[in-house]
Amino acid sequence: MSTHETKTELQNYLSNYFSLTTDQLEKLADLFQLETLGKGEFFARSGKPCEKLSFIKSGYLRIYETAENGKEVTQWISSKGEFTTDLGSLVFGKAARRHIQSISACELYTINKQAYSSLSSEIPQWPEIEKLFIAKCFMTLEDRIFGFLALTAEERYHQLFQLKKPLFNEVPLHYLASMIGMAPETLSRIRKNYNS
Repeated sequence: MSTHETKTELQNYLSNYFSLTTDQLEKLADLFQLETLGKGEFFARSGKPCEKLSFIKSGYLRIYETAENGKEVTQWISSKGEFTTDLGSLVFGKAARRHIQSISACELYTINKQAYSSLSSEIPQWPEIEKLFIAKCFMTLEDRIFGFLALTAEERYHQLFQLKKPLFNEVPLHYLASMIGMAPETLSRIRKNYNS
C-alpha cells in the first residue's frame, strides 16, 4: 500500500469518529505513526499509564480485566478500523484500568499523548470535537451494557456475529464467550444450533 493510500485509509478511520473538515483530517492524520505489535504484546497494562491512542490497520487487540479469582474477563476485541486506548489514562492521566493485548500480529496507526494533547493548537475546534468523540464512545458503551442486560445468550451471540463475523474464524472462542458473558460450552452449543 502506498503512503497516499495509507494516509487515505487512516483519514477514513478518523472520519468515522471525528467530525472534521478534509484539511483538519489531514492535520490529524499527520500526527499518527505506523506501529507494529507482535502476537501477545501489550498495548496497555492495567495499573500503568496508557499514553497513546491507535486505530487498527490489521490484527486484533483484546481488552480484558483479571478478576479477583484470577480469571481473565474479555470485555472487547478491537479489530480493523476501530480505535483503542484507555480514555481515562489518555485524557485524565490516570493508570489504565484494563489490559490491552494483541492476539495476533497488529499494525496500528498511533498518536502519542503529547501529540494528542497539542491538538487544540493544531485544530482550534478540537475541544468541541473531542467532547463529541467522548460522547459517542459513551453512547457505544451504553448500547453494549444495556444490550447485554436485555438480551438472551442467543441474542447476544447473534448480535456479535452480525457485528463482527470475522472474529468467529480468527479469535479463540473462549475470548468471544467471555466477551458476551457465557461459558465456552454455551457458545459452542449456540454456534452449533446457529450453523445447522
